[in-house]
Amino acid sequence: MRRLSGLLVLLLLAFLLGACQETGADPCNPGGALLADDFSGAQNCGWALYSRSGATVEIAEGALTITSSQPGQIWWTNPGREFADSVITVDAQKVSGPDDNAYGVICRYQDVLNYYVFLISSDGYYAIGRYVSGSNQIQYLTGGGQYVASEVINQGTGVNQIQAACVGTQLTLTVNGVELASVTDTTFGSGDIGLAASPFQPGTLTVQFTNFRATVP
Repeated sequence: MRRLSGLLVLLLLAFLLGACQETGADPCNPGGALLADDFSGAQNCGWALYSRSGATVEIAEGALTITSSQPGQIWWTNPGREFADSVITVDAQKVSGPDDNAYGVICRYQDVLNYYVFLISSDGYYAIGRYVSGSNQIQYLTGGGQYVASEVINQGTGVNQIQAACVGTQLTLTVNGVELASVTDTTFGSGDIGLAASPFQPGTLTVQFTNFRATVP
């Protein structure tokens, strides 16, 4: 396994994507879930879908797909919700593109400059990060400010189940049923949730997310 390059130059592309919510009963919180989406397209859970500047977010054929050809820029989508404590679980798979990448889950998203992110890569690395207004890069809270290698992560086009728990001041990343990291941070107490992906090398990265579920801890 090789170490990811460009880990500390992951850039935030500063644009704001609004997600519209319908009034009335929410079809996206069945069975007591904060939000559950099978990405069949029938639920309309409010995910921001777009195509711009070399990146696309779309929902089709039972998956939410993020595609990007912009190395070093992280692209994401949010459903426009507000949660304090949550446990987010999703299955994720790189469909094509460079293995030197990052993809995963966002929690406590305040705005384009403030959020937590839980990332893994297709060459077997992981990190928990924090983006804070005034910084020009994601601050990694794991591994002494770096990504950490793990054999638990399925590499290449393997499917990985990612679980991000944001509970009080504790942030925990679990992959394929194995806890990889748990850190403490007090910066953000609540916010939106989301999904994100970024290539680190030239090429077009395509990542698919399925079976999304956010629950109360």
